[in-house]
Amino acid sequence: MNMTIFVIFRKLTFTVVFGVILLACTPKPHQLQGSIEEGNASKNQISKKEQLEQRKEAVHLMDGVWMRDPFIHLAKDGYYYLSCTRRNSDYPSAEAAMQFYRSADLVDWEDLGVQFDYRDYQWAKELDRKSKERGKTPMIWAPEIYQVDNKWLVLSTSNLQSGTLMRSKGNALEGPFEEIFKGFGHQHDPALFFEEGKTWLVSKCAEIRALKPDFSGYEGETIKIGPSDRKLGHEGCYIFKIDDKYVLFGTAWSTDQMRKGSYNLYYCTADQLTGPYGPRKFAGRFMGHGTPFQDKEGKWWCTAFLNGTYTSREAVDAGKADNGEKAYTINKQGLTLVPMDIRKENGEIVVEVYDSLYAKPGKEEVQNFNL
Repeated sequence: MNMTIFVIFRKLTFTVVFGVILLACTPKPHQLQGSIEEGNASKNQISKKEQLEQRKEAVHLMDGVWMRDPFIHLAKDGYYYLSCTRRNSDYPSAEAAMQFYRSADLVDWEDLGVQFDYRDYQWAKELDRKSKERGKTPMIWAPEIYQVDNKWLVLSTSNLQSGTLMRSKGNALEGPFEEIFKGFGHQHDPALFFEEGKTWLVSKCAEIRALKPDFSGYEGETIKIGPSDRKLGHEGCYIFKIDDKYVLFGTAWSTDQMRKGSYNLYYCTADQLTGPYGPRKFAGRFMGHGTPFQDKEGKWWCTAFLNGTYTSREAVDAGKADNGEKAYTINKQGLTLVPMDIRKENGEIVVEVYDSLYAKPGKEEVQNFNL
């Protein structure tokens, strides 16, 4: 063989082989592995799945994905769908938007992409007007997604005291969405509670208001609810019905001062949706604005996220962080799932968190829970 031809053949062979190896090692696009902390995806995935099965400690996922207020909804197709607050800089347009994810096993999350860009909707006019008045760039906060009658309801608030409730046109969680609710107004951290064919809006920690059957408006007046002994919190509310008891969750800082201490989840219970509710009780540390949800086996979890300065579990366990001078958390950037249970026991609701560092308040907690 001619030497020149031989050299060219060797180079081509190396290029093809190297390209095949490179393609084999490249992850699928838009597929977020459970974690890449150890640099070994397959081993780490198994580890995360084992942690989820053991339900002893919180499990950190979607490492490095900037998010707040993660909300998870289990849909009829067997997938878990995730919505969350993201920064404008995380979107291609660098403007207010919504991005969704889904997972079959809570470990590996598929990026469904940006499905809502606010400039494509009438809501943009209100946000732009308030943006000029207040000198703030519009941002979408705390979007939530609910599958109802084979369509999706999408609702959120913003940094401009204006929210929206929309509905998908088809069965898939994808835009463009229909702006079915005119005059939704300012609803801080809006969530939905469904009971016996009726839908209630839950917001502002805490108020409830019935919605029309077609979700086009309000039905009835706003009803204020909350603990009998003190304020529940300032944001991140949810209502669940456990047996015949209503459980109202809400979010507050452990010190009752903004961004000081840990960002926690609290709750109170009632025999009727409208109350009266009993005293405020402790649900979980570092779990503020977390979403309690049930997995495919009916087991309870709560989402959690980084809100404050990251502090190691070891430092928190040793009591070196809870002086109440600044906001701190053991949640890393990304999604954290905390194993828990919500049940009725001897006529009372019990909220049990299985990870010991989330289960009890820190020393800076202003309310005495006698846990």
